[in-house]
Amino acid sequence: MPTAPALVPLFLCVLGSVGGVYKQWIPDTNFENATNWDKGSVPCGSDQAVFPAQGKVAVYVGLVHTLAGLSLPVDGEFVLAPGAGFSIRVGQDPSCGAGGTTQFKDVESLKWFDPDLWSAASSVDDFQKGSYLFFVHEESVPCQYDDVLFRDASSFRVDVSGNTNTVPVKSVKVLGQRFDSNSEFSQYLTSSLGKLQFHGSSSIKVEGSSCTDVTGCECGNSANHERICANVACSQQLDCKKPLRPVGHCCDVCGTIMDIQFSGSFNLDSYRQRLQHLFLALPKYKSVQLAASKVSKTQKMLGIIPYQSTHEIQVVLLDQNTGSEAGMLSEALARDILKDVHDQGAHLGIESADFRASSGATGSDVSGLGDGDVAGIVLGVLALVVFSVLLVVAYRKGLLPRMPRLPRLPSFSSWKKDSGEVGELGGPIDHGFDNPMFEKPHALPEISGLYGAESLNGITLTHSGVHFVNPVYDETDFSA
Repeated sequence: MPTAPALVPLFLCVLGSVGGVYKQWIPDTNFENATNWDKGSVPCGSDQAVFPAQGKVAVYVGLVHTLAGLSLPVDGEFVLAPGAGFSIRVGQDPSCGAGGTTQFKDVESLKWFDPDLWSAASSVDDFQKGSYLFFVHEESVPCQYDDVLFRDASSFRVDVSGNTNTVPVKSVKVLGQRFDSNSEFSQYLTSSLGKLQFHGSSSIKVEGSSCTDVTGCECGNSANHERICANVACSQQLDCKKPLRPVGHCCDVCGTIMDIQFSGSFNLDSYRQRLQHLFLALPKYKSVQLAASKVSKTQKMLGIIPYQSTHEIQVVLLDQNTGSEAGMLSEALARDILKDVHDQGAHLGIESADFRASSGATGSDVSGLGDGDVAGIVLGVLALVVFSVLLVVAYRKGLLPRMPRLPRLPSFSSWKKDSGEVGELGGPIDHGFDNPMFEKPHALPEISGLYGAESLNGITLTHSGVHFVNPVYDETDFSA
């Protein structure tokens, strides 16, 4: 199976649409493609060409082939180019060698939502030049506003199974015929050839519409994110300090992610061109891959409570450096872009921008408080007010458990009650606690004869001193 071409970071003006590009299917079922055969070579005059009996495939044949034999599937077709065909040879072909049996590979496992099976470009001519675009995994697969291409002299088989009944695209081109309306393409899908080329639980829906928002449109593949990532093999070891995961990507990367807040005057395609001509055209940034797209993010009040979904422009920068230098070149580019935002952001419709690098470094620049920021602040304040009102109403109606009462602390005025005396610092004089034996002589009843005639209210006068009776510890029985 052919692999995806090397990615070249090139962003040019997208003609005819805003935010849409061309996505081309890479694999094919061509007879002349050596990778479609188990021996890695096209069958020749001494070979038996065998197709799986139960396989379903439409094979494109562009030349005349001489074979020793040909075994065909129960359900299949040959799409013959002008002058193409087959002939059967009796005996060995001297130019082919001893010969043998060559099997056509199974193509049932090739999936629409495998990002490695697509290439992207800004125009049809760029595919011939090798000027391919880099995207995060979700956007490597055709988006809802993209033109889908299957090579002219080629056939294929693709499983279109997705998480939704339909897979929307702008247009589809098959064997040189372009379909930009769903009614025409639906007829093609019901043909015998169409059934062999497209299969699965979902169907392609040609909407024929372009993105009309100059700030860009979302790709629309988020519903199939898990399905896309199931076809991606991520690297288990990354050299950078803090790997990052861009929105719409399946793997952590060593690089830099920029988040740009924009106004209605922002133009995504124009900004892509600006980044290309000002930065990626420089020799020092030649190896950097850049992907810029509109993504949706949920805003959270206090970092916890989600209150609205907003759109941002995500710019992903990846470089080819490894080891200790991994991601450093993309970080340097992010800082240069941030300087440009500081100088020209207001003219470009950029309100603010920040970046996160895999080195752990961050940076930001604010060009002004936009309508989105003001709306976010207002909504946050309103949400807090509404929450507080609901909390009070619920408490008064007994819907919330009441808090236990705290003990009342004595007021300052009670400390001065019953006292007109003032101390040195202006406060009342502290008498300590009341002693009924000395401050209230009539608090205890008189007990005549206790401790002799010299006892007065429990106080005894002797030659050796003054003694008093403590009724709590006195052992005399008062009950007699």
